[in-house]
Amino acid sequence: MECLGVSSGLDLQALSALLSTQQEDEEEEDLKQNATACLHLGPGHIGPPPKKDKEVSTTAYTKTNSKDIWSEEEVVEGSQYDNLTDPRPQPEYEIMLKQNVGTQDLFLGLSGKDPSSMCCEAMLVKIKLPDTEATDVFLDIKEKFLDLRTPKYKLGLHLPHPIQSQEGRAQFFSDRKELEVTLLMKPPMDFVNMQ
Repeated sequence: MECLGVSSGLDLQALSALLSTQQEDEEEEDLKQNATACLHLGPGHIGPPPKKDKEVSTTAYTKTNSKDIWSEEEVVEGSQYDNLTDPRPQPEYEIMLKQNVGTQDLFLGLSGKDPSSMCCEAMLVKIKLPDTEATDVFLDIKEKFLDLRTPKYKLGLHLPHPIQSQEGRAQFFSDRKELEVTLLMKPPMDFVNMQ
């Protein structure tokens, strides 16, 4: 009886090679089609398609005047104090973060505090003001901005963390000619500081 199938191992290998090249050609064709389809995509194609029924606002705010290029919410706090033509130099300053640490924190670790800035309660800003008197200092504190002006110096400082602008204190040391501003930080809203 004559077998109509494959008769030897060589025939099997030849058939396998024939089928595998067809499969590779099909995969290459699929890759080419996917590549050409991806060429027409851009960042606007990410996510669900926009709704067509009504006008959809593409930004988080709505412009009141179509000629405005930004809204008031986008302007960084304290930018109104930036004056590039003011010749007064910026004084030397240093920002330090402070924590209230007790023995329960130091020895037992009961409060869960760590040395990171997330666990700090206050911010100390030391500003060196040589040849300045306490009566010459103008200080204005906002939530994220410190504005200091004297006849000789100008400092517009964007603070690294939001603070409680109505709390805090400032002290001028005449012997060192240094102003120390202690600001209470707003605690971050997380699972530890739920207030």
